[in-house]
Amino acid sequence: MQTEAILYIISAGIIALLLALFQYIYKSKKHLKVTVLLTFLRFLTIFSILLLLINPKFDSTLYYNEKPRLVVAIDNSESVKYLEQDKKAKNFVALLKNDDGLNERFDLEFFTFGKNINTLDSLAFNEKQTNPTLLFEQFSEVYANTLAPMVLITDGNQTYGNDYEYVAQKYKQVIFPLILGDTTSYNDLRIEQLNVNKYAYLKNKFPIEVIAVYNGHDNVHSQLNITSGNTVVFSQNLTFNKDQSSQIIHLNLPADIPGVHSYKAEIVAIANEKNTINNIKNFAVEVIDKKTHVAIVSDMIHPDLGALKRAIESNELRQASIVTPSEYLNSTDDFQQLILYQPNQNFKSVYDQVETLQLNTFTILGTKTNWSELNNLQPYFKQTITNQYEDFQAEPNSNYNVFIVENLDFSDFPPLQTEFGETVFSVATEVILYKMVNGIPLKEPLLLTFEADQKRAAVLNGEGIWRWRAQVYLNENSFYPFDDFIGKIIQYLDSNQKRSRLNVSYESFYNGNDNLVITAQFFNKTFEFDKTANLEIVLKNKDEGQSVNFPFILKNTNYQVDLSGMPAGDYEFTVKSLDENISMSGSFKILDYNVEQHYLNANVSKLQNVATYSQGKAYFIDKTSTFINHLMTDERFATVQKSSKNVVPLIEWKFLLAFIAFSLSAEWFIRKYTGLI
Repeated sequence: MQTEAILYIISAGIIALLLALFQYIYKSKKHLKVTVLLTFLRFLTIFSILLLLINPKFDSTLYYNEKPRLVVAIDNSESVKYLEQDKKAKNFVALLKNDDGLNERFDLEFFTFGKNINTLDSLAFNEKQTNPTLLFEQFSEVYANTLAPMVLITDGNQTYGNDYEYVAQKYKQVIFPLILGDTTSYNDLRIEQLNVNKYAYLKNKFPIEVIAVYNGHDNVHSQLNITSGNTVVFSQNLTFNKDQSSQIIHLNLPADIPGVHSYKAEIVAIANEKNTINNIKNFAVEVIDKKTHVAIVSDMIHPDLGALKRAIESNELRQASIVTPSEYLNSTDDFQQLILYQPNQNFKSVYDQVETLQLNTFTILGTKTNWSELNNLQPYFKQTITNQYEDFQAEPNSNYNVFIVENLDFSDFPPLQTEFGETVFSVATEVILYKMVNGIPLKEPLLLTFEADQKRAAVLNGEGIWRWRAQVYLNENSFYPFDDFIGKIIQYLDSNQKRSRLNVSYESFYNGNDNLVITAQFFNKTFEFDKTANLEIVLKNKDEGQSVNFPFILKNTNYQVDLSGMPAGDYEFTVKSLDENISMSGSFKILDYNVEQHYLNANVSKLQNVATYSQGKAYFIDKTSTFINHLMTDERFATVQKSSKNVVPLIEWKFLLAFIAFSLSAEWFIRKYTGLI
């Protein structure tokens, strides 16, 4: 307790005593035996009130010992099992758990990782992807303020995410890689990479790039064959040696028939080749007979234009061009869809063309929009003109039922700026996002769609959407969620089909390692999202003829079913409601591809680099006893004594108030009993 507080308490005691004496001794004419007791009670009351005002506090220090944490991360991917290291990994984890010395020196925490990180439950080594990068990105924050060396039990082979060798530098802790595998070298041919577009256009040729790599010292001859079904569509002889260990093969194949076409690229195995799985790469191309060309019409330069163009063109089925109104009018036949960015007086002829050609439009408004001109150019909405601007954030409408809106965190997005004032629509609208100001939701639309006069339209009343795309990247390390959101608006405007109570979203084909998640939305008869729907998918393998039923699970504003891990093949499906006679059918293909089986060895050099940079040391799994001795003797990982200092009140105010009430009550009853009142 501080000296100042002690002086205040002493002063309070003196003041309380003087006041009590003044009231009962000096001022009173009668000096009864009970006067001393009343004086004491009055002293306690006044002193307690003064203590309550002073509120004295003192420091409470608690000392405790904190052991360092030992973070054990185990690679749970299929490559560990394929390299026949799964039993060694399990035995080592059991050894760590049962080692009394380690558990006394460290607080052990066990995790598994593949494509995601999980706390250790069991080791099955069945993950289809390996992403060690997540460990360092997430644990660098979790263990930022504690001593937490990491034991990384892995073969070092990565199939997903950013390069972990560089991201590991963010983890400011010592890393000890336990290497599953060896450095034995084998003669091996493999397809390192195959690059091909997902879509091709009818009557055109689509390019393919194959990167073939050879590990070995001998001169070897092989052949690259690309087949479609039982037909060889391309073949080329290949020669490798010690000096020429890789080749890049470029070729073009014709796209003659619409639909999904699957191919197999294969390098003929050489003699005594240990791993022939990595000689094969299956891929597919969807041949389409049209491509949507979107005109982004603007009379100004703005970063929104570039964000829209990149988002639209992230889908290979679409192309976007930024043009002025006059440039658009000179080439109207080249475009199937329009984005009208902040229209002004120069857009009159563009709107005339929209009416003539019955085009669907996406209108984006903002601070440079000529509102008086826009109110006259189209009949569907009128904006109250105030010549004042406001920043609006977005609040999703969970009952939007026209197409599936993924779960973007719109509340975290930067605000958009536009005219302050009410926008009145003369047609029925479907609101995707409402306006929100300072966290207060408004029942005014920020983004909406509507249908009128056999046309579809979307309106975004705010500029600055480029910030949304940047925010999505900061949140997700990918532009895909934003680009997909814009793509769905473009897809809605690209079709004039009537809306359905059941919407299903899926791809035409998936790689064997991809997450296969099918999304659905179901609406009631008034087209409000139905959170109580009972949806089911009937999945049939075309080759085997077997059908399997899976239920959908509600997740926020849609239903999802995870079909990851299904065997490769052609599938057809039907999504149906079990409560009503409503269903939707489709088909997709799963390609036979398992990247985890493409490795022959552990990536020793990369794991050693990670250890060196973090001032740790890499060990092979056969050297576990040496590694444990290192941990037990490393002086960097000593138990640390820490203290926790808390400031606590000398007396709890609740007890002090109760004491004051008791003291005053006692004084009153005594005075009443003795006739002093």
